[in-house]
Amino acid sequence: MQQQLLLIDDSKHIHPLIKALLSDEQLEIHSAYDAEFGLSLVKSLRPDLILMDVDMPGINGFEACRRLKSDPDNASIPLIFLTSCGSIEEKVRGLELGAVDYVTKPCNRAELQARVRASLRMSHLIRLLEEKALIDALTGLGNRAMFEQRLGAEIALRIRSSAPLACILLDLDKFKSINDSFGHPFGDFVLRKVASIISEHCRTEDVGCRLGGEEFAVLAPHTNAEQAATLAERMRLAIAKTAFVHGGKSVSVTCSFGVVDAGDPYDRSLLERADAALYASKQQGRNRVTAMPAPTQSIPTPTMRTIPAPAAAVAVAVA
Repeated sequence: MQQQLLLIDDSKHIHPLIKALLSDEQLEIHSAYDAEFGLSLVKSLRPDLILMDVDMPGINGFEACRRLKSDPDNASIPLIFLTSCGSIEEKVRGLELGAVDYVTKPCNRAELQARVRASLRMSHLIRLLEEKALIDALTGLGNRAMFEQRLGAEIALRIRSSAPLACILLDLDKFKSINDSFGHPFGDFVLRKVASIISEHCRTEDVGCRLGGEEFAVLAPHTNAEQAATLAERMRLAIAKTAFVHGGKSVSVTCSFGVVDAGDPYDRSLLERADAALYASKQQGRNRVTAMPAPTQSIPTPTMRTIPAPAAAVAVAVA
């Protein structure tokens, strides 16, 4: 797969020039003609490298760099500044903000290629380290790698002990509309706050993780589905009652939950079944907990019943 480069520069003639100078590189180059649109592209593309002009109308390169580096999801993306000035003061300011290099206009082909290659090598190494890391940078919870590692360990333990094991899967309701209406920084704030609520309600032995996007999971050792559903309901109520404030106004945030427990000692279907229970919560109207029984040799079709709750309903699947 080709690496992705995002070029942010308000001078339209620079874009074809940079693409020509880097035509020999195995790169897919994307263009943005102002910093605000460029920052929005970073969210969707997550490029391997950013080339950005310093002097732009509206949001200049320094401010765009500051915003980029303050975002935990994108702070590790290398950024090279393009500048016509190249004064020592300007370079120091850019490097202190987090840029990795400078290229002075007009660009020398060999120099540009060398600096881009060096930064892309750095980006590749950073990505490898992130993949091996076990902590989600945005929320501080475990990431998917940690969840899968701990799930494997707990299954191995159950083979010897047959201790109960439950999995809670939760997903923010209509999270895309929150990002679209209030912006990604507020969306990130919501994710961090939800992660904090998860941590507050978990026991020491529980493992809370962000699997990606707006989806979280909790692995609960020595816990059956009924007990895990009670824990999930406490989390659901806490999230629904939390004030998420934007521009002085409170924004309603809710989550849907799916809860399952392990069946036989070799049961590795926890996450898939929790996802099915979560889907049932979404189908039943969101902002609820759906618990489903562990699989047996003959699994009856679950019957859904609703238990009234103060803020919403808790849907529980029973045999």
